[in-house]
Amino acid sequence: MRDQPESLPAAASPAPQPAVREVERRVAAVPGPEVAGALLQEMLGTILAAWHPGARWLRQDFRYPVALAAGDLVRARLALRPADPAAATPSRVPLWFDCAATNERGESVLEGTAEAAVVPPLPDGTAPVRTERHRHYEQLIAIARGAAAIPTAIAHPCDEVSLGAALAAAAEGLIAPLFVGPEARIRAAAAQAGLDLGAHPVIDAPHSHAAAAAAVALVRAGRAELLMKGSLHTDELMHEVTAHDTGLRTERRISHIYIMDVPTHPEPLFITDAAVNIFPDLETKADIIRNAIDLFTGLGLGRPLVGILSAVETVTPKIPSTIEAAALCKMAERGQIAGATLDGPLAFDNAISPQAARIKGILSPVAGHAQILVVPDLEAGNMLAKNLSFLAEADAAGIVMGARVPIILTSRADSPRTRMASIAVAVLYAHRRRAGLARASV
Repeated sequence: MRDQPESLPAAASPAPQPAVREVERRVAAVPGPEVAGALLQEMLGTILAAWHPGARWLRQDFRYPVALAAGDLVRARLALRPADPAAATPSRVPLWFDCAATNERGESVLEGTAEAAVVPPLPDGTAPVRTERHRHYEQLIAIARGAAAIPTAIAHPCDEVSLGAALAAAAEGLIAPLFVGPEARIRAAAAQAGLDLGAHPVIDAPHSHAAAAAAVALVRAGRAELLMKGSLHTDELMHEVTAHDTGLRTERRISHIYIMDVPTHPEPLFITDAAVNIFPDLETKADIIRNAIDLFTGLGLGRPLVGILSAVETVTPKIPSTIEAAALCKMAERGQIAGATLDGPLAFDNAISPQAARIKGILSPVAGHAQILVVPDLEAGNMLAKNLSFLAEADAAGIVMGARVPIILTSRADSPRTRMASIAVAVLYAHRRRAGLARASV
């Protein structure tokens, strides 16, 4: 259950008394220094997300006096300092915390302070418009930079766009690329674009089909932890991913998730599935939701609020997607879909707008605050994502989940920052898998 958020301090209100929140977690394996730090920061982020939904970290000063050991029971603690009314503005309310974590022997494994901020609602209860671009993406990329590079197989990177994206991510320390494809074409494309492949391996494959198969084989052999699309068609890559005997299938259906940075919305929106499953049935939608939950929680964002979209918010046999939405919510109540709070059917407006939800009289923790939006079918999802991109100037990073590893699907139309954000999302998820914080078999 998500903790009930306390009332936010306002500029005119007296400073509240300090309060404390804690969370415990057992360390599954011995993590490296970077991953151990990420684990502890993720625990603190979980507390913050439950305590003040929508709050975001601004800066932190952490020290790690004692290293974590396998099997340690870790207790992370946030203590809210008294607010300074003079520091609050109409657009931001700052929060200051004393942060600590100890193991079961009482040894300190994290000490320090942090500052976060929340954005107060407007007088009508709506969220204020955010105007800066890429803020959420920059945060993802900054976090991903702090960990070791993840070995990544790039299938058929024979143009400037795919080579440039991989090399830029390598320069940021996010990935260790393995270029798979016709070696002569790859090196010629790099030379023509003025890109230096350096010491990154180039694994020769005669054509795009063979490159896709070889890249998948690298993942199966454990030489790569991520798979990235190059300049081949998506269908070619996914054909090899879904091959019965040689692919990367799991018990889950594969699905695509957009992580959209919308300038007019205060937090990123996860939209699924707008790229893989055309007309998903009930069981497929359940897996689509499970994949999105795994990604959201695997990124350390806490317990998500999932809105299942339709044209209306009432159940009617005339619109089959409303019946499926109701069934999916009942599946969640019965534990068949775990790790999130679901509600549906919801129309798009009352899924993301608190004001629209109030007007419609929808009483739900999800209505007006949905973080994951599940669309009825691919057509609806594709149109929603492109509407946000072209009319609201949103950016659409995205990856495929449900295979043995996350698959990075970038487009030639993506901006460099969007391509980097897609890679960063996959890298962060891969690191949390290493630390035992994400689902082991995706």
